[in-house]
Amino acid sequence: MNRNTLHTLFFILLIGLMALPGATHAQQRPIFSQYMFNGLVLNPAYAGNQKQWVISMVHRDQWVNVEGAPKTNSLITHTALENRPVGLGLIISNDRIGIHDDYSMFASYSYKLKLAVGTLSLGLQAGGNYTQSNFELLRRFHLNDPTLTGTVTRFSPNFGTGAFYSNSTTYAGISVPYLLNNKVYNSADVISQATERRYYFLTGGHVFSPSPSVKLKPSTLIRYQEGQPLGMDLNMNVFLQDVINLGGSYRSGDSMIILMEIILNRSFSFGYTYDHTISRIRNYTDGTHEFMLSYRLNIGESKCHSYF
Repeated sequence: MNRNTLHTLFFILLIGLMALPGATHAQQRPIFSQYMFNGLVLNPAYAGNQKQWVISMVHRDQWVNVEGAPKTNSLITHTALENRPVGLGLIISNDRIGIHDDYSMFASYSYKLKLAVGTLSLGLQAGGNYTQSNFELLRRFHLNDPTLTGTVTRFSPNFGTGAFYSNSTTYAGISVPYLLNNKVYNSADVISQATERRYYFLTGGHVFSPSPSVKLKPSTLIRYQEGQPLGMDLNMNVFLQDVINLGGSYRSGDSMIILMEIILNRSFSFGYTYDHTISRIRNYTDGTHEFMLSYRLNIGESKCHSYF
């Protein structure tokens, strides 16, 4: 049995654990490694945080060399409304994993309250996922399984909320971006139906300035999905001359991450991360690549570059 066949069988087993009859819950939402560049992917209250109009395109190729591994393409945009304490955002995404093709769109709204020190933003988001699952693609492994036929489609609405506090050097946020526990399958052929589970995110970070040309930003993300172990990211970013951002992250039980962002000019920036897998799947993959291209436009007298 060659290496490619092993990769295929391993991933089909993984898909089966997450999606086939008998599963009770699964992780349905993609994870990004460059969320520190655009907090909207975690928290709707982040919309319009920096008084800029931001457009980001993200491509994530997860678990390279594993057939059917997740591939995600996302368009993320948000803006503040000039002279109003309101932010608006939109995330459009396509996530492919194995036999499943998921399209999602979520709109965000935030309202900002000026405090004595800093700003507290409260946010809401709403939208849904449209998913197609082509079970015919599994028949080459299970030719006589009568349940592996046809294509199942479903639409799942959802909504979420969050809060985000920030001042010139510090930020903290808490969010539950998907509140509804939707059923993953709505088919009479499925004996026990899998369901989504809520995510809870807690984020925080602080920017230090050891010199005018160097900024240090330690940060963390704590994530919890109902029925799953608590997860944590520990991050450190180093900003050099406000042009180059180098960083590293440890994602508990999953990966070590190398991060790079280049500020190309006042409007454009490019980001890249490489996730070195440390979980048991590391024997089957060369890691994960993620690319991001962002455009920022000033609103009023705000600065184009921000540290969070």
